Amino acid sequence: MKPVYIHSAVCISAQPTFESENTIPEFHELTGKKIEAIHPNFKNYISPIALRRMATGVKMGVAAASKALKNAGIEQPDAILTGTGMGCIEDTEKFLNAMIDNEEEFLTPTSFIQSTHNTVGAQIALGLKCKAYNNTFVHGALSFESALLDAQLLLQEDEAKHVLVGGVDEMGTEFVNLVRMMEDKSSDGIKVPFGEGAAFFILSSEVTKDNIQLLDIACFSTLSKDAVNDNLHNFLKNNGLGVSDIDVVMVGNNGDSFDPYYDKATSMFSKTTSFLKYKNLCGEFYTASAFGLFLAYEILKSQHIPMVLHQNQSEKPIDTIVLYNQFKGRDHSFILLKRC
Repeated sequence: MKPVYIHSAVCISAQPTFESENTIPEFHELTGKKIEAIHPNFKNYISPIALRRMATGVKMGVAAASKALKNAGIEQPDAILTGTGMGCIEDTEKFLNAMIDNEEEFLTPTSFIQSTHNTVGAQIALGLKCKAYNNTFVHGALSFESALLDAQLLLQEDEAKHVLVGGVDEMGTEFVNLVRMMEDKSSDGIKVPFGEGAAFFILSSEVTKDNIQLLDIACFSTLSKDAVNDNLHNFLKNNGLGVSDIDVVMVGNNGDSFDPYYDKATSMFSKTTSFLKYKNLCGEFYTASAFGLFLAYEILKSQHIPMVLHQNQSEKPIDTIVLYNQFKGRDHSFILLKRC
């Protein structure tokens, strides 16, 4: 099967990631209950007429996708794949509140139409006038990974040459407040802020200068703590690697009672491996792993780890990174990257 390479990566997040070009900005650790993404000037990517009707997630997705295509020199992708956990929750909240306020009578359908999860992928295609394969995955914390797997299959089976794939989630207002309240009442709930963001990537089977190779992805709906190490070991073994070959392990710790899954996974690696946590930089949301992939991609390209992430960094070159994410003990994913 053909290899898969990342040609470009663009991210809108709570950090200044969107405007940075070919460099990693110095990040800061997030504090508070919830953190909005730093939004670029959307008028540079979306017409003002269309912009007025777009929810935050759609704006972020369209802008990030447009810049990812531009950076890769691609006008039309062969496929558009999107992962989202909550979709356009802002419009969902608007429609539900209108139902209550109007006692389910005389409702305008606009917010309902725009609340569907595939709105982001649809708006990207409409802007590009792209009629290629377009799919949206809504699989909880595996939403982005599912889109990534689909992209990998398309490229390996030679059904596409350039695939646009991304993950996007917006916070909304009422839903995230309710979830935050429940987490705060729990002594072992999520400690990092809730966040939002969009990260899009151009994947291709064609190698160019300084590409990062996406070696493999593995997803598991459920895993016991004891099974994590065995599955991660087999994942690396299937790609001809051992634990000593991994330079950086990135994990999605969020401070809740399920963080021991990450402790179990990192315990199998040597002291020369660097361990990085990323959700304290982007917040927790269903597609936060897309931010993790963006960060891993930039670290491999620049060979630089931001100061806020320095924990046990070794001085050796960074050639391989494995990302491990899970949410509440479910939806486990391993992503393996290699510098070409």
